Amino acid sequence: MKDQALAERCRRLKLVLTDVDGVLNDGKVLLLPDGREAASFHIRDGMGIVLAHRAGLETGVISGRLSALVTQRAAQLGMAVVRQGIASKAQAFREILAERGLQAHEVAYIGDDVNDLAVMREVGLSGAPADAAFEVRAEAFMVTDTGGGHGCVREFLEAILRARGQWDEAVASLGSRT
Repeated sequence: MKDQALAERCRRLKLVLTDVDGVLNDGKVLLLPDGREAASFHIRDGMGIVLAHRAGLETGVISGRLSALVTQRAAQLGMAVVRQGIASKAQAFREILAERGLQAHEVAYIGDDVNDLAVMREVGLSGAPADAAFEVRAEAFMVTDTGGGHGCVREFLEAILRARGQWDEAVASLGSRT
């Protein structure tokens, strides 16, 4: 029954949004002696985003923190929406809907902490990494098997594309290397 509900939700999606810290990365930020910061992003999450784009979905991030690393990674991946330094993710979400002419049920969101709950409660499909805060996992429609920064966005996107029947075609669009 949940597979059917997932498929119904996924068919309506046009945009997939993600939190950054604790989702696209493992939540650790390294502060370097010169004041710069470093974080890591899982390559499979990047591939999931590429495949989502090939299937016609747009992607983006909403993050409470402002980071040049996130700007750079989002640009590398061709993400359509980048909102950082946000005090209210719910307000940013509503602005994104208005700007893009979308309804909340046309958006999926994956987050890991309590500041993500307001957006998760509005979207058509909500997700959480395996290591998300208890309250977030309890409210998410889908909880991934992988944790934040370890491929959970790829897992979320793959589930969406499989439910839409687009996974095989998206993968085939990559071509093959010999």
